[in-house]
Amino acid sequence: MRAGPQTFRGDDPEAAREAALLAQLRAGSAEAFETFVRVHGPRTLAVARRFLRNEHDAQDAVQEAFLAAFKSLHQFEGGSRVSTWLHRIVVNAALMKLRSQRSRPEDPIDDLLPQFLEDGHHARYPPEWQERADVLLERREVREYVRECIDRLPEGHRSVLLLRDIEELDTAEAARLLGISETAVKVRLHRARQALRTLLDPRFRKDAS
Repeated sequence: MRAGPQTFRGDDPEAAREAALLAQLRAGSAEAFETFVRVHGPRTLAVARRFLRNEHDAQDAVQEAFLAAFKSLHQFEGGSRVSTWLHRIVVNAALMKLRSQRSRPEDPIDDLLPQFLEDGHHARYPPEWQERADVLLERREVREYVRECIDRLPEGHRSVLLLRDIEELDTAEAARLLGISETAVKVRLHRARQALRTLLDPRFRKDAS
């Protein structure tokens, strides 16, 4: 169904600008096209880079996302910001590219998961960190190191972690994008968080040198 005009609050200038730009895009304005790409290009490329390790692949995903967005402009009803709508499209484009590249079995994640005794207790309790995680993440070098560790996770678990904890999608949306059940998303996310903690522990535990 073709969407009606976007509605916005009169005291929201950003929404008003978005509505005007969308109207120009739907009218086929080349200038509006250039403005749209210039405004949203950097953020969408940053999103694609989080999923795709290769810069060329990330740029391809962004290009595909913009093409998909322009083709479906008539379906955008204005229920959210354009940036939110475009974010979903570029995430989907990046995941599609990942699926097309998947040609070998994933590395096992079991070695990175906590070990438990027969009575259910930890074989080795996770060490305490020097500082709280939210404090650590305020530092740029720490954020970069965390990203490096996320990249070491098996692809299926890495994608779930990125969707839920970085892109902040809900479980249902992550399941839809990945083509798996919501239960599978929850299980993979739990295991991915545990594995990431294992990778981060050597650097951030209290007794780290």
